[in-house]
Amino acid sequence: MQEATLEQAIKLGLTADEFEAIKKVLNRTPNFTETAVYSVMWSEHCSYKNSIKWLKTLPKDGSKVLAKAGEENAGLIDIGDGWACSFKIESHNHPSAIEPFQGAATGVGGIHRDIFTMGARPIAALNSLRFGNLEDDKTKHLLKGVVKGIGHYGNCFGVPTVGGEVYFEDCYSTNPLVNAMSVGVVKMGKTISATSYGEGNSVFIVGSDTGKDGIGGASFASADITEDSAKDLPAVQVGDPFQEKKLLEACMELVETDAVIGMQDMGAAGIACSTSEMSAKGEHGMIIHLDKVPTRQRDMKAWEMLLSESQERMLIVVVKGKEKIVTDIFDKWDIHCEEIGVVTKDPMLKFYMHDELVAEIPAESLVLGGGAPVYEREYSEPKYFAERDLFEIRNMEQPNDLRDIAMQITRLPNIASKRWVYNQYDSMVGTANASTNLPSDSAVVWVRETQKGIACTVDCNSRYVHADPFIGGQIAVCEAARNIVCSGATPSAITNCLNFGNPYNPEVYFQFVYALKGMSAACIKLDTPVTGGNVSFYNQSPDGPVYPTPTIGMVGIIEDITQRMTMDFKSSGDLIYLIGCSKNDIGSSEYLHKILKVDLSPAPQFNLDEEYAVQQKILQLIKENLVVSAHDVAEGGLFISLLESAKQRNLGFDIQSNTDIRKDAFLFGESQSRVVVSVKPEMKEAFENAMEGSAAEFLGKVSEGEIHIDGDQWGAIANWASEYDQAIENRL
Repeated sequence: MQEATLEQAIKLGLTADEFEAIKKVLNRTPNFTETAVYSVMWSEHCSYKNSIKWLKTLPKDGSKVLAKAGEENAGLIDIGDGWACSFKIESHNHPSAIEPFQGAATGVGGIHRDIFTMGARPIAALNSLRFGNLEDDKTKHLLKGVVKGIGHYGNCFGVPTVGGEVYFEDCYSTNPLVNAMSVGVVKMGKTISATSYGEGNSVFIVGSDTGKDGIGGASFASADITEDSAKDLPAVQVGDPFQEKKLLEACMELVETDAVIGMQDMGAAGIACSTSEMSAKGEHGMIIHLDKVPTRQRDMKAWEMLLSESQERMLIVVVKGKEKIVTDIFDKWDIHCEEIGVVTKDPMLKFYMHDELVAEIPAESLVLGGGAPVYEREYSEPKYFAERDLFEIRNMEQPNDLRDIAMQITRLPNIASKRWVYNQYDSMVGTANASTNLPSDSAVVWVRETQKGIACTVDCNSRYVHADPFIGGQIAVCEAARNIVCSGATPSAITNCLNFGNPYNPEVYFQFVYALKGMSAACIKLDTPVTGGNVSFYNQSPDGPVYPTPTIGMVGIIEDITQRMTMDFKSSGDLIYLIGCSKNDIGSSEYLHKILKVDLSPAPQFNLDEEYAVQQKILQLIKENLVVSAHDVAEGGLFISLLESAKQRNLGFDIQSNTDIRKDAFLFGESQSRVVVSVKPEMKEAFENAMEGSAAEFLGKVSEGEIHIDGDQWGAIANWASEYDQAIENRL
């Protein structure tokens, strides 16, 4: 085995110090194949070497948590009645920037595999997307490709896409964000662990053939996007959703047998990653014969096979003597199932090609929490904070025509309906989705054989995080929880996808550290532990980093799905209340940023105790049947929340503004911890008694189909709804 050189190691993405560390681990100089394996396993994408110090500070313990962050392929919580929910969110940003269709499609496929390798059946998909200015042709190209890729894979695979979010900001022009989430369910006791143990047990690779697509994908995801990134196109994987559907069904059959020790998806770093992580967890080793791996191309080299990220593949460790049970299942589904190795007591990974030993590596040295390096980066407060702190609301003049301003806000891409996007997704396949015709702040899916529903959402306003990482991190968690609560569910746990710029930039790392501190504070307050997720650094272009975007995926439980709450006003004459307080605040709002053209301002006013009180009150009101709709106040402010609640049934609203604050702040400000509810007139007394001592404002009434504010006629709801629904389509 010819020794690798330092020059080769550096070209593969390792540092000189890391190359020396590898020599110490092996007590020799590694060969090229071994160096290539270390380069991907020690990349940021696989090792979290620049983030693990702070990830460990996130709260992970909870009464419902069955699998903590880092323990399995995805998070797992107990939802009662003998069922568990598995869920996770991950990024596919860099591949989607280069090849949007396949980048997004394989992101969806990969996150679903993380769920069903645990033995859970995926029942819902969500996504969180960020693009540049919608007026730019490049943005339109990326948007169309990503949406088509998500729709293609999800629709063919047969899992409904039930929710998501889409934002447009200039900073994402070169480097879009594509975060995919999957939610699945499994009966207690039927889960499979991503582990390997038992000397002599057999190691199988199942699924698609291994090709050269995706080689170096983990390293590709651990570098900045530049003008030369298109040359890395071979690093983008190619997916086959029909193959994955067969793989899913075969794995579901496998769960019912006693033949499996462990199973893991082959995602980033392929065979290298799955063999090392499973072996390290089980404190065993493996002997792997790479020449037995089914391939799509002839004469693939050992390092190519080890690092390939070809999709729809799994590594399975099978109890010795029960191999036929496994092979029969995969033969039935016409899926490759090849025995490629054996589990060893010696905790070494030994890879052979035609009986020649091509790599020998201690499994523990490759993995997160084992021998992978851990770094503590410097951080410093961003200089732009000084400009942010200069903003004063009293220096801003109110526009004269607030109706015209409201119409402009309604048409903004970040505000307007995303129906052009979600109409391309199959939201009904599987018939578990309860949200299609009953709009809620979060999607709700039914857990078959029970009365339970799982509410799920993805949320993050990255402009808030940019303005104040600590407050913005709290808001990201709390807005997700508020959406869960407004659907009638109790928030249970979160997964996160932490999208940031280059961690070697002290200002970017400051954003990362303080966003995590904010997330931790909110998760502790709301009792929503972190079950896992993904860190995606290096999201930037030569113009600078993207907004810090810690996307939160959250699930909550509804004990009786028939008691779920929706956002739509139900009938004319119902009373409209605002739970929470109106505040004289327009900081970081769409109104201030997009209409008044103020780039930097403080994050919206926020208090964690106020937020918790509002959420607890909303849950009480829903449980006691005192409200007939609930919808949180978020982007666009109170006016947009009212419009979204009214338009569902072509109703209107007649309200009076709070004269204690500026009218533009009342209508368009985005201060947090507020929810719009509607109440039947006959429940007015009971509702107000329940609200005694809690913050609430009476706004007005639901009307027949017109908008009236302070006695002024703002027009028919149908006209506003048309502008809201068609704004994005008109730009495309």
